[in-house]
Amino acid sequence: MPDNVTSLFRSTAAHSPSMAALTRESDGAGPVDFCIPCNPYFPTPAMFEEMAARLRDIITYYPSSADTITAELCSLLQLPPQCVAMGNGSTELITWIDHLLVRESLAVPVPTFGRWTDQPMETGKRVDMFPLQESSGFALDLAQYAEFIRARGTRVAVICNPNNPDGGFLHKHAVVQFMDAMADLDLVVIDESFLEFADAENEPSVVQEAMLRPNVIVLRSLGKNFGLHGIRFGYLVANPALAGRVRSMLPKWNLNSFAEHVVFMLKEHGAEYAQSLHQVRRDRMDMSGQLSSLPGLTVYPSQGNFLFVRLPVGAEGTVVRDRLLTEHRILVRECGNKIGSSSRFLRLVVRPQVDVRRLVTGLEQVLYGTSRRGAAVSEQATGTAYSSGTAAVDRLVSQTNGAGTRGLAQAAGAGMPLPAAASAPAVGPGGGMPVPAAAGLPQPEPQPVPQEAPRPQPAPQPVPQPVPVPQPQPQQFPQPAAYPEPAPQPAPAAPPLAPAAAFAAPAPAPAPVQVPPATGPTPPGVPARGGLTAAQVRGTDGLSMAPATGWPGAQSWPDAAGMGQAAG
Repeated sequence: MPDNVTSLFRSTAAHSPSMAALTRESDGAGPVDFCIPCNPYFPTPAMFEEMAARLRDIITYYPSSADTITAELCSLLQLPPQCVAMGNGSTELITWIDHLLVRESLAVPVPTFGRWTDQPMETGKRVDMFPLQESSGFALDLAQYAEFIRARGTRVAVICNPNNPDGGFLHKHAVVQFMDAMADLDLVVIDESFLEFADAENEPSVVQEAMLRPNVIVLRSLGKNFGLHGIRFGYLVANPALAGRVRSMLPKWNLNSFAEHVVFMLKEHGAEYAQSLHQVRRDRMDMSGQLSSLPGLTVYPSQGNFLFVRLPVGAEGTVVRDRLLTEHRILVRECGNKIGSSSRFLRLVVRPQVDVRRLVTGLEQVLYGTSRRGAAVSEQATGTAYSSGTAAVDRLVSQTNGAGTRGLAQAAGAGMPLPAAASAPAVGPGGGMPVPAAAGLPQPEPQPVPQEAPRPQPAPQPVPQPVPVPQPQPQQFPQPAAYPEPAPQPAPAAPPLAPAAAFAAPAPAPAPVQVPPATGPTPPGVPARGGLTAAQVRGTDGLSMAPATGWPGAQSWPDAAGMGQAAG
C-alpha cells in the first residue's frame, strides 16, 4: 500500500477514512480492519449468500414502512412498539435527540463517541465534558459525575455503557441508581451500542427500567452488533411519550431494504448470533493477553468488542498507524482526535486469532525496530510521562463551557472535588511517573459561584452514606461506586412525581411541587417537561398493581444477547 494513503487521515476531522476510500487508493484490496468495531462472525456466510441471491430485489424495490420493520424487530426482542423508534443508524437518532430534547446543555464523560460532543456543539448547545482519568484506568465514577452535573447545572446527561473507546463498563444497578438520581433533568441518555458484547453480568441492559421513567432514553445499535455498519440501522427505547416524539419526526421510509431483509432474517438465526457474541468475548480475552505481552504497551479492561491501548513512551500514534497501514496492510484507530484522549492511544477492534497474530507481529516490527525503517520507540520505559488528553479537554472546556480550568475550580468551590489530574499529581497505572496537572495550563484563582435564590425546603432527613470502594488495580476491571439510596417518602394521594434522589451528597428530600411553566430551569423533584411518570406509563394511579395485559410480550425481555424468548 503506497505511503500517500496516509494523507487520507488528515482530511477526516473526527474519524478514519472509509474502507471504500482506502481500497480505491490501494491496489484494490483493503487492509485487515482493526478500526471499525463490528462483529466479525455475524452474519454467517450462509446469510451473506442468501442476501446475495436476493440482491436484485433488495436494491430494486422500495422497502416496507419503518412501522412494519420496527414491529418485526419488537416482536423478535419482545419490546412494545410504542416504546421503540428505529433510525438510519444511531447517528440519525442522536441528531434528533439533540434537536428535539436537548434545550441548552449536555454533559458527557470524555473520551467517548464523538457525536455526543460534536452534535450538540453544532447546534449551539453547551457541552460539559467530564474528563475520565488515565490514572484510574478511564473508569467513570458516577458519584463524581453526578456532582459535576449538579455544579454545572447541566440539563441532559449521557452515559455510554460500555464506553467507546476504552470499553469501560458500569453495572446495571449503578446505572439505575444514577437514572433515579437524575430524575429532575430534562433527559438522561444511556448509549448501549456495544452492550451485547459485555459478559460482566447476565442482563446488563436498562431498557425495561427506561420505559418506566419519564426522562430516560436507551440507544442501541444493530449495525455494530450484527457486523453490518453499511446498512445503517439502530433503535432507541423510551417511554411512549419520548419514543413517540422522536418517531414522529422520522421519515416514513428512513430504513432501507437491506435493513428490512436482515431484520426479517434474524428470527431464524438467533443461535448463530448468540454464538458470534460468545466467540467475540473469547477473542477479546485472548487478544488482550497477546497485546499485554508487548513491552511498554498498556491494555485497559474492556467489555466492548475493542481494546484501548496506550503505546510505549516515545511512540507517536500517527506514526505507528501510518506504518502499520503502509508496511503491514493493517488499519488501526489512532485516538489523537478524540476529545480527552491523545495520539499515544489506539483503539483496536477484537478480531480472530489469526488476524491478532498478524497485528502483534506488525506492532513488534514498528515499535521495536525489527523492520527496515527502524523502531518507532527510541527507548523503552514504563509508566506515563503525562496525563493523557488533559490539555485537549481543557481547551474544549475553555471554548464550550466558557471558563476552562477556572470552571473546574468554581465547581470545586461549590462542593465538587476536582479530577485527580487537575488537583494533585497522580501516579500512573502500575506505579509509573507522576502525572502533572493540566499539561502546563495556568491554574487561575477560584471564582465565586452565583447562587440561585433559596427555595423553601422541608426538614432534612438522614440519607445513608455511600460505602467506600477500594481503587481498582491495574489490569483488573474496576468495580462501580456504591451510591446512597433515596430517603423513603410517603406516597401522596395523587399520582406521584419522580423524586430527585440525593446523589453523592446528602440533601433534603423535595416536597411535591407543580410542574413549572415552559421557561426557566426545571426544579428538583419535577419530571422533565412533556414526560410521563412511571404510574402514567403503566396506566395506574401509582398505588395499585399494573394490569397484566397491554403491551405484547410484557413478561418477556431480551437477554444479554438481545435474543430472549417469550415466556411460556
